[in-house]
Amino acid sequence: MNDTRTLLDIEECPDTEVQKNQALTLEEWQDKWVNHKIGFHKEQGHPLLKKHLDTFLKGESGLRVFFPLCGKAVEMKWYEFADLGHSVVGVEISELGIREFFMEQNLSYSEEPITGIPGAKVFKSHSGNISLYCCSIFDLPRTNIGKFDRIWDRGALVAVNPRDRKCYADTVLSLLRKGFHYLVSVVSYDPTKHAGPPFYVPDAEIKRLFGTICNIYCLENVDAFEERHKSWGIDYFFEKLYLLTEK
Repeated sequence: MNDTRTLLDIEECPDTEVQKNQALTLEEWQDKWVNHKIGFHKEQGHPLLKKHLDTFLKGESGLRVFFPLCGKAVEMKWYEFADLGHSVVGVEISELGIREFFMEQNLSYSEEPITGIPGAKVFKSHSGNISLYCCSIFDLPRTNIGKFDRIWDRGALVAVNPRDRKCYADTVLSLLRKGFHYLVSVVSYDPTKHAGPPFYVPDAEIKRLFGTICNIYCLENVDAFEERHKSWGIDYFFEKLYLLTEK
């Protein structure tokens, strides 16, 4: 489907509580990078972002774009954002992932500690338009990074432990400017057969987390099932792309 529909038009899955106690530690996420268990990374960028980029950017220039739990997402530099002149800020717990991003994109950079957050660092491209913070996203507001015009949330909301989603949503919403566009990708599968991550995020959860502040539209719902998903014990896997705008 490629029509724009309101949240109320989207079907619900009834198994909304089965994953509520599932959790990964920050150390476990770091281990995934060390052991190269990063099947979530897309080397060619995300096709749904490319398809809906014009809707997301609205032809505006000089935007500040935030990538929560950014990993080494190629879109941060590629034609979608930094190469178009936008300013990109990301946050990622894995220093390895951040260093791989700069190496693979052939970007020189500097690094410095973040005052007041033990062990945290910020990595900045020498071009000045990409800054990646190595810390927990929940520490990020303490860095005074300012507000953002856009958020591209692919792999972040679905990676946050379900019990932390409200804190996560409040954190990212606090970083948005008036007139924002927040693009978020979530996944749908049978959560009784796979513990996550990525965690299943039902439509009602999107409404609960963001509905007070945001208009919520489903831009697309696509079959994203791959061969690797069979090992998870599931037989379907859909990806939903939502656009959130200011009410």
